[in-house]
Amino acid sequence: MWFCRFLLPLFLFASVSAEPIAVAVASNFSAPMAELATSFEESTGHQVRISTASTGLLYAQIVNGAPFSVFLAADSERPERLEESGVGISSTRSTYAIGGLVLWSVDAALSDADCRDQLENLESMRLAIANPQIAPYGIAAMQFLMRADLWNDAQDNLVFGENIAQTLQFVSSKNANLGLIAAAQAMDKRLPAATCQWAVPPSMHDPIEQQAILIRDDEVGRAFLEFLESTDAREIIRDYGYEVPD
Repeated sequence: MWFCRFLLPLFLFASVSAEPIAVAVASNFSAPMAELATSFEESTGHQVRISTASTGLLYAQIVNGAPFSVFLAADSERPERLEESGVGISSTRSTYAIGGLVLWSVDAALSDADCRDQLENLESMRLAIANPQIAPYGIAAMQFLMRADLWNDAQDNLVFGENIAQTLQFVSSKNANLGLIAAAQAMDKRLPAATCQWAVPPSMHDPIEQQAILIRDDEVGRAFLEFLESTDAREIIRDYGYEVPD
């Protein structure tokens, strides 16, 4: 009997320690998140459930009570709002990655062309960007076009993706001739070879500082945020084309 009494607490502890964690992830970060989740699961035994969408949509879900433990946004604005409103846990917000923007195409007609020059005269070409109203990479794309004095001229040529993942899909499927996508996406070896690409100078848009915040205050969520700052996690993030803060 004493043996059973000893085993029961151990069983309960094991059940709690194996509790899965629900993480809301901005669509641009889906690929590195899959590898990060695997590494976290292998090192801790905790399963990770990943939900990806645009930062704006995930933010709206969280505000309306979606049961996420951690939010990995593609900006700093939404996590800051969550912290200020009390929905996010105070003092858990941190930058986990810094993104970049690339003008990219697989259109055969643009082979060996200067991608940047194409923006000066789009004519009938379609340019895909993420929706600036809900996607941080869309905001960066809009800022670049405005600072380059191209925004007004490009209006009739723009195709808006719901998020940066859909924006890439528009370009890779040739439903758009050009696209302003995440620099990390352009490094994906599964994509067809680019016919032209050009890295947008960081000075042409506000920094794409991607922040994480704890939504549900539990040990597993805190452990995952600590893991994001580990050497192994930072190496994975860099491998996918992001910068990481010092």
